Amino acid sequence: MAAGDFLWVALILMAVQPVLARQIMDARRQGAIARIERARGTRLILLVHRQETVSFLGIPVLRYIDLHDAEAVARAIELTNPDTPIDFVLHTPGGLMLAAVQIARALKRHRGKVTVFIPHYAMSGGALIALAADEIVMSQNAMIGAVDPQIEGMPASSLLRLVAQKPIADVEDQTLLLADIGALAIAQISQEVTTLLSEGLAPEKAAEIAGILTEGRWTHDYGLGAGEAKALGLPITTDMPVDVMALMNYFPQPLRRTPSVEFSPLRRGPPGPSLK
Repeated sequence: MAAGDFLWVALILMAVQPVLARQIMDARRQGAIARIERARGTRLILLVHRQETVSFLGIPVLRYIDLHDAEAVARAIELTNPDTPIDFVLHTPGGLMLAAVQIARALKRHRGKVTVFIPHYAMSGGALIALAADEIVMSQNAMIGAVDPQIEGMPASSLLRLVAQKPIADVEDQTLLLADIGALAIAQISQEVTTLLSEGLAPEKAAEIAGILTEGRWTHDYGLGAGEAKALGLPITTDMPVDVMALMNYFPQPLRRTPSVEFSPLRRGPPGPSLK
């Protein structure tokens, strides 16, 4: 074989290798999902947002909850027997509130039990989705965020406090407009959270939790641990199945030349809770 032929073969292998690697990863992920569904007798749906690479430049792009996610989740729920329990694995920084509300309402309407698993974090719109569950299972180190609305990247609650602290004559019309939109957003999301929680909690308790999560008590990126969230009255447990946690291995971050974190994959200590 001529040197030029070797070059062409090498180029073809370099082009095909990422496609084959993705197909292998997809097959392993589907196999893991099928095993969990058989063991638990549930429909398993995953909403996982990782950084991805754009073209060959390796530019990281964050992914968020969008309307395409809402459509896909709604289809998955509609194709599930109404009495079949749903396990929903959630790993997201949040995203479009309209899409999050659609997903949360679809889960809430499902007749079978809905369990949301949070391996690492569910922030903002992701937290809203989690509130639709009958049970929220968080790992010991997982975080769930508040659902305080953001208006053009600014906390709605902060806009309201700013306007309240200054004479109206000293506040620009644009700021007043944003504050008005913020007040509407807080009322809307608070009502949504109250509705999601009212089935499992007394109306007064549901309204209290909704107020806490939407009033801007914390910064938008503040995460509540399992203990904090449970203390609020949310249906939190920490019995995270090892196989559900391991699903995150099938959603790898883009490859780096040198990993930021490295460890032996062997488990140390006693085994975690089983799937059954």
